[in-house]
Amino acid sequence: MTLTGKQKRYLRSLGNRLSVCATVGRSGINDNNIAEIKDAFLADELVKVKLIKNEEVDRKELARDVAAKAGAELVQVLGQSMLLYKQDEENPSIKLP
Repeated sequence: MTLTGKQKRYLRSLGNRLSVCATVGRSGINDNNIAEIKDAFLADELVKVKLIKNEEVDRKELARDVAAKAGAELVQVLGQSMLLYKQDEENPSIKLP
């Protein structure tokens, strides 16, 4: 599923009030990070992840890798956080425009 610009704007507005549910550390992505993010998707379709500053890796590239491994859509990378969306197939709680 590819998100349109209007859908991303809507999801970003919802993401403003979210708190961080996972952190990707300086060592990069590991299995524990991905498992933690996937567990967060069981509770909610929109997840905010904090990226710890790492000069060796580009934040946007790291965010795309995390989204791909978690099976989610990357909505936004802003500062040291990123917003991921994964639609619940059985019972979607977010109605996209």
